[in-house]
Amino acid sequence: MGRQPLSRRVDFIPQVTYFKPTGVPVTHLQEVRLTVEEAEAIRLKDLEGLEQEECAQRMNVSRTTFARVLSSARQKMADALLNGKAIRIEGGNFQMTLQRFRCNRGHEWDVPFEVMINAPPQFCPTCNTPGILPLQPPGLGWGRDGRGRRRREGRNW
Repeated sequence: MGRQPLSRRVDFIPQVTYFKPTGVPVTHLQEVRLTVEEAEAIRLKDLEGLEQEECAQRMNVSRTTFARVLSSARQKMADALLNGKAIRIEGGNFQMTLQRFRCNRGHEWDVPFEVMINAPPQFCPTCNTPGILPLQPPGLGWGRDGRGRRRREGRNW
């Protein structure tokens, strides 16, 4: 059994996570699932125009891993655009650059990615209570299991 893949660091989650060809009902479309880290790779390389080495550093992966993620993302996008498929951005194996936490008493704070890898917080820094929870971006499936929102039959997007 291989080792668990490392989480990729992501700075940005898009507000819009579903795209479809106009004039085609969702029920007649096939979907392509683009993971959040694949969307981040496209953003860094193609939108920001960074070199692959810098992109890889910002995502906390090797250059070859970044190249594989980018290639997969581009292939999926080409398939969707050229074959008239919908694109859904969700899931994957990533961590936000800053992870927000909240304690039971309502205090909120951010923890950098590097700290999360080495020593996730155990107590609220304001009131020292152990009852803390990570906050996730609303409505987006993310984390190691790749589960997220699923399309309901008959729903139009």
